[in-house]
Amino acid sequence: MKKIIRNLAVLAVSSYLGMNSLYAQPGFGIAERVNSDWRFHLGDIEGQANAEKNRAGWQPISLPHDWSVKYPLSPTLASATGYLPGGIGWYRKQLTIPVEDQGKRLFLYFEGVYNRSEVFVNGKSVGKRPNGYVSYSYDITPYIEFGKENTIAVKVDHSKSADSRWYTGSGIYRDVWLVKANTLHIDQWGVYAYPELRQGKGILNTEVAFVNSMQVAAPIKVEQELLDPTGKVVAKKSQKVQVGAAGKATVTQQLAVSNPSLWSLDQPTQYTLRTIVSQNGKRIDQSEVKTGFRAFTFDPNKGFALNNSWMKVKGVCLHHDAGVLGAEMYTEVWRRRLLTLKSLGVNAIRTSHNPQASSLYALCDELGLLVMDEAFDEWEYPKRKWLQGWNVGTPGFEGSYDFFESWGEQDLADMVKRDRNHLSIFAWSIGNEVDYPNDPYSHPVLNGEKKEGGFTQASYGGYKKDAPDAMRLGDIAKRLAAVVKKYDKSRAVTAGLAGVAMSNETAYPGALDIAGYNYTESRYQQDHQRYPARVIFGSENRHDLPAWLAVRDNNHIFGQFLWTGIDYLGESGRWPSRGFYSGLLDFAGFIKPRGYYRQSLWLDKPMAYLGTYPLQGG
Repeated sequence: MKKIIRNLAVLAVSSYLGMNSLYAQPGFGIAERVNSDWRFHLGDIEGQANAEKNRAGWQPISLPHDWSVKYPLSPTLASATGYLPGGIGWYRKQLTIPVEDQGKRLFLYFEGVYNRSEVFVNGKSVGKRPNGYVSYSYDITPYIEFGKENTIAVKVDHSKSADSRWYTGSGIYRDVWLVKANTLHIDQWGVYAYPELRQGKGILNTEVAFVNSMQVAAPIKVEQELLDPTGKVVAKKSQKVQVGAAGKATVTQQLAVSNPSLWSLDQPTQYTLRTIVSQNGKRIDQSEVKTGFRAFTFDPNKGFALNNSWMKVKGVCLHHDAGVLGAEMYTEVWRRRLLTLKSLGVNAIRTSHNPQASSLYALCDELGLLVMDEAFDEWEYPKRKWLQGWNVGTPGFEGSYDFFESWGEQDLADMVKRDRNHLSIFAWSIGNEVDYPNDPYSHPVLNGEKKEGGFTQASYGGYKKDAPDAMRLGDIAKRLAAVVKKYDKSRAVTAGLAGVAMSNETAYPGALDIAGYNYTESRYQQDHQRYPARVIFGSENRHDLPAWLAVRDNNHIFGQFLWTGIDYLGESGRWPSRGFYSGLLDFAGFIKPRGYYRQSLWLDKPMAYLGTYPLQGG
């Protein structure tokens, strides 16, 4: 019966796969989804990258595809990832590129593959990417045989299946695009627009990055038009630029609009920025991105303002799974979920603890929800991954830490470049609870006596001199913050701090524009007095009333993010639990009693709810 229900659920949402999103595309050339006619094989088989057409043992599938959620649960598997399997999987697709496309550059763009993927074209490796949440592309032009069938193969190595504290999924679980571009084209995520409000005017600052793969310099003309929601052109600019041989160039412009309609939570007005690139009078590339006008203000005493209106952020943390659908991304499933959360008074989400699908941010832009976009749960050291139930037994220590040093800055840069045009994003988070005391970092302050949010040896085991030095946190945070600011200076950098008293002894909080406190309401007042320039908010909080009153009754605390908005797979208790059940909504997106309780706190409209709950043993 469970299998039938799952199949019906997938069938019900499959009709939405054709929905297009400006944000899902890489932002250059002509892009088309290549989600159909793939084949999948679970298990590693030598030679599967080659261009052979043997289909024995291969299952026909369409993307997105999360293989883990389709297989049985087992108590022998890790509770951290929902008692569901990982393993190694292969994907293969035949792709014919017409002869007339010779002379173009061809790219495969992957929105998300979990994890440790390697892509092959006609048996030759074109690249690897260990991070399972970031989007990336490969130039496959040198490997393509035009006019013939080409074999695209993707190896996904999730054999370290207990590598996360929550359910990740396995496979190509987001869309894949084929991009055809001219030899001189807009760079991937190359159009960047950020707004400013100045005395009744909206100023849209734009940057357009170009790549020239020709061996000769080329003059181009760049035209930009800003269209209002009705399609009317309200501003335009153009300029000419020379792009060097085998080089890059960037064009910057400003487009001004008098009395623009602002993006807000109640009226999330979006404009469209159209960029047209021409050479010798012929159009060679075009891009359209959603944009608009809004302003964020942070103040250590007043909190947070959207468009100069001070407000409270009423947020929820969200993992990326969708219950029985696993990690597969279906836009309308998430539209329903977000609309339901908004009906309860939620006005913000935190992408815990990784970049999520582009279409999720586009939904938040459309629906009027703020977003705290988060990059990492681990930096250079692993966290505990529970195998037999949350906080039960001996943990494992596999995780993304093992490629942080080699890939972390690239992953963060790619997240920012991909997502920076989203109006909904108000802050970039560079980490979650990487400062959790003795997991793994330690500091002598952990030997301190219990006082006003301090630590006790009983709570954290005291200072461990052989553990990694917490003073390293500040240096890493500064380095990551610099990466963010390189690609977007218009938003705040933040992080979710779990060991605030310990981190206060380091340069970590000082590297942030706004400081997120996880479950540390007890320090709001004393830290406001001790660090008067620090902007503080609750980046992860319980559902109880005191945690909310600490926000509601203090102007200097601008908001909170509940753990969580929706029940999620993984981080499970003892078998047969399959998830964490702290959400306002259940796995299927239905409102739970605590959701109605939150509605009574976060909305001003009258409401009443009557419900029942089971008593122990009754």
